[in-house]
Amino acid sequence: MHETLHSPDSFRAILPVAIAVEETDEDVSESELFIEEKAQAVDAVRSRRREFATVRFCARQALGQLGYPPVPILSGRRREPIWPDGIVGSMTHCDGYRAAAVASKADMAAVGIDAEINEPLPVEVADLIMSENEAQAIRYLVSSEPYVAWDRLLFSIKESIFKTWFPLTESWLDFTQCEVSIEASTFAGHLRIPAPAFNGIDLSCIRGRWTVCRRHLLTAALVVASDGLEER
Repeated sequence: MHETLHSPDSFRAILPVAIAVEETDEDVSESELFIEEKAQAVDAVRSRRREFATVRFCARQALGQLGYPPVPILSGRRREPIWPDGIVGSMTHCDGYRAAAVASKADMAAVGIDAEINEPLPVEVADLIMSENEAQAIRYLVSSEPYVAWDRLLFSIKESIFKTWFPLTESWLDFTQCEVSIEASTFAGHLRIPAPAFNGIDLSCIRGRWTVCRRHLLTAALVVASDGLEER
């Protein structure tokens, strides 16, 4: 039995209702994988195969909420998930947490989610991912709300933003090419490189939400379809 994690502070709480989400803290058996998926994970260690299987189990459960039958979810050239036609989505896994979120392209142009342990980054990593403006903001946030690992949150936000950026642009986005401002439960990522328009959508600023769920930081970046839903 897989524990439902739709608590008041889970992804369900920070995503619009049009986005289907499934979350778990227990791994499923590798037998849940389709043959095509097993082929992509054949060289991975057992723990990696289990998390590979579990996020795909979550993805199929989320797709089922939208009326889609179970299908293989393969990885593309940048390890991004390849979704059924008409679907956008994202998957994430970290120690003790796996999740997937999917939506119709009629509602969302892109969805990016990320989960991280609420612990500070190694100093050498933190220095590589943030601008001086971000570093100054993080120092202030640490002094005012020390229970959040703000540098790790910044890392997670940038991971979520990349998960929306890449499917729309098919181009890389370095950590330093996006400067993030963090508010109480929201964030905005301002691109520091020329940002192409996608179907009339301005990608120069990608917004989203974040929360703390038990010992995890959860972030979700959202790009609403040009004629899709309004963010709640």
